Amino acid sequence: MKVLLVDDHAVVRQGYASLLQVLLPDVQLREAADGEQALQRVQEEIPHLVIMDIGLPGISGLETTRRLRQRLPQLRVLFFSMHDELPVVRQALDAGAIGYLTKRAAPEVLIEAVRRTAAGHLYIEQQLATQLACSPGGDDGLDPRLRELTQREFEIFVMLARGLPPRQIAERLCISAKTLSNYQTLVKNKLQITSQAELVHLAIDSGVVRVGLDSA
Repeated sequence: MKVLLVDDHAVVRQGYASLLQVLLPDVQLREAADGEQALQRVQEEIPHLVIMDIGLPGISGLETTRRLRQRLPQLRVLFFSMHDELPVVRQALDAGAIGYLTKRAAPEVLIEAVRRTAAGHLYIEQQLATQLACSPGGDDGLDPRLRELTQREFEIFVMLARGLPPRQIAERLCISAKTLSNYQTLVKNKLQITSQAELVHLAIDSGVVRVGLDSA
């Protein structure tokens, strides 16, 4: 089984790579540190499964998945992320992912998720699946205005709501301060808000972030 592991933190990526190779001896593992590398790796050799982080520098995991699925509709993508907010999970599924798992999951759960998604089966971590099941028809409390944001705009909205400084956001996304400023203006205009406080309140009310949640 060929697996591509996409994560921008080298230590984390290599740790999970080692874990997968120990628990799945038949896996042929390749790695990518960002979306651009992931697109290149898949072009060179199509994997059975892509394990994708969301918070990548440059092209986000959501946007990378959307582009990969446009090129290869049959490609299977499993999101493996620190984010457990339901709206973020829905964004990942909307981008074309076949599975979603948080990094708090036990190793055996990760292995099960890899096996099932590589075989073409939908896999969502149990707690998240329960929350999704309890919100029929997509009624997850997400403010309708947030549904108008593109995936990149939504990602920036989440980082702003978590209190990340604009400079850090720009560096993480590999964009200029001016480009980020333009995005901030666009997001606020779409959401019909004028202040950071309104943005944070909207994020909390919609369940996009939770009070006290680490912004890393």
